[in-house]
Amino acid sequence: MIDLRSDTLTRPSAGMLAAMVAAPVGDDVYGEDPTVAELEERAADLLGHESALFCATGSLANLLGIWLHVPPGGEVLCDSLAHIARAEMGAHGALHGVTMRTWASQRGRLVAQDVLSMLALDCGPYLVETSAVEVEDTSNFGGGTVQDVDEVTRLSGELARLGIARHLDGARLANAAATTGLSLGDYGRLFDTVTLCLSKGLGAPIGTVLAGSAADMARARVQRKRLGGGWRQAGILAAAGLWALEHNLPRIGLDHASALSFARAVADRVPSAVDVDTVETNVVLLETGDARSAASACEAAGVRLSVLGPHQLRAVTHLDVTARQCRDAGAVVAAVLSQAL
Repeated sequence: MIDLRSDTLTRPSAGMLAAMVAAPVGDDVYGEDPTVAELEERAADLLGHESALFCATGSLANLLGIWLHVPPGGEVLCDSLAHIARAEMGAHGALHGVTMRTWASQRGRLVAQDVLSMLALDCGPYLVETSAVEVEDTSNFGGGTVQDVDEVTRLSGELARLGIARHLDGARLANAAATTGLSLGDYGRLFDTVTLCLSKGLGAPIGTVLAGSAADMARARVQRKRLGGGWRQAGILAAAGLWALEHNLPRIGLDHASALSFARAVADRVPSAVDVDTVETNVVLLETGDARSAASACEAAGVRLSVLGPHQLRAVTHLDVTARQCRDAGAVVAAVLSQAL
């Protein structure tokens, strides 16, 4: 079985497992886990910020990042395809009283002016005011879209001038950086807070880091505990994150090449299913008739895909599938889709 449902499916390698076993640990709720402290320091440095906080999930890290900037009743603006809007179970509203307005985009690609024209400022007691803007890079539901750096930079500068907070959902920021050649810090410094997922393309079994100012991370640590997110000897997991940053960060571009091979194999036989030119990173969106039936047929033939909608499938390449497997998977999917058509 070639499983391309998500890059969250990666499993720890032998080297990563060895690092986890050897990790010195302590109680992180007391701030005494040395490996967690090392990971947080390393992540903060990479992301261009003063401090960082190790969280169990990307959703928790985003929840804390938005909470830092948006008071109850305030609003965050984000793309209609954003993970915080579509895939975090309404947690920002349900738990923190955050309201949300969204802008429409093409494949999740940011246009700064579209966002700036939505800002609600100095509204008095009549309208909800904008407290923060969230950007996602790469855009998951956009198909692994890499944001235009000039647009992000323009937006960041205007928001900073207006005093509007900026949060970057960088779950797959490593994929964006591998595509543009910019550093993680180049991105991180454009935002007040930024997340980086360790358990997707980087291959750790669990964890996301949230980075920002020392004061904000101290506040987020308290709120993490309040939400039940404090953990004890988490150094075992932090060691996996450190190993991932050292060994898997440099090779993440290989997943992009595998995604392109997969997409080309599909397009060679069923060109209507995928536009190869839109494949920028490790995510490939496929258009089909009945997506659920197609996914079932693909699984029966040995390839697992995600169903994103009634007519859309998603394939995500990662370090646990080889380039050859991705090409073979593309051929299998092409055969299924061509038969369905």
